Amino acid sequence: MSDPLPAFPPAPGAPFDPAAVSSLMNGRGHGGFVGLRYLAHGDDWIEVALPWRADLVGVPETGVLASGPIITLLDNATSMSVWVRSGAFRPQATLDLRLDYVRAAIPGKTVIARAECYRLTRSAAFVRGLAHDGDPADPVAHAAGVFMAMETA
Repeated sequence: MSDPLPAFPPAPGAPFDPAAVSSLMNGRGHGGFVGLRYLAHGDDWIEVALPWRADLVGVPETGVLASGPIITLLDNATSMSVWVRSGAFRPQATLDLRLDYVRAAIPGKTVIARAECYRLTRSAAFVRGLAHDGDPADPVAHAAGVFMAMETA
C-alpha cells in the first residue's frame, strides 16, 4: 500500500512552507498519532495545537493530558521554528531541549504551543517555547533548547 502523503522530509535547502510541512509531519508518526495541527507562523515563530483527546489523558480520573503529548507538541513547534526562521528545511538534531511544567492543562481544552527561534547561526539554532490552554499569560509548560544543523552531502 502506498503512502498518500508526499515524501518527508523535504530536500535539504528546499523552501520551508510551515503549513504544508506541518501537514506532512503531523499526518504520520507520533505527531500524527497525537493529532498536532498547524495554526500560524511569523518570521521566527510558529504556533501548533494539540487538541484534547481522552486517549491522551495520563490519569483518567483527572482528565489531564499526559506529559508525553505536551513534550511532542513543544518539540515539534520548537524544531519547526528553526525552519521558519531560516526559510528552508535543513536536517537538524536536538542537542538540548529542556521542558518545565508550570501546571496541569485544563481537561478538555486544546493546548497551544508558540515557539520561536531567537538566534540562528551556521551550526546551531536557539529556541524557546510556551504551551498554554487558552491564556499565554498562564502557561502549562515552557521549553528552551538548541538544535544542531546536520551536514548534508
